[in-house]
Amino acid sequence: MYAVIKTGGKQYKVAAGQKLRVEQIPADVNAEVILDQVLMVGEGDSVRLGQPMLAGAAVKATVLEHARGDKVKIFKMRRRKHYQKHQGHRQNYTLLRIDSIVA
Repeated sequence: MYAVIKTGGKQYKVAAGQKLRVEQIPADVNAEVILDQVLMVGEGDSVRLGQPMLAGAAVKATVLEHARGDKVKIFKMRRRKHYQKHQGHRQNYTLLRIDSIVA
């Protein structure tokens, strides 16, 4: 069984037992999180679609850790104008373990 969920402005296809990196969620480590924005649930050949969300469907997950991603380096330059700008960014994320899908 799999589901397509929406969190942090992005959509993810998830299955039970899978680990998933999502945008940071305000929850404690080892806390259970219920993701109720489920767009689609599928099992084998049967697929249920939401319009836009499925009513009564939810995904239960456990927060494993909060961390920061790799550094992304930004370099801007205008040739012949003596302009250079260096910048870096590290995005916060939450690592989740998908426990079950309730459809």
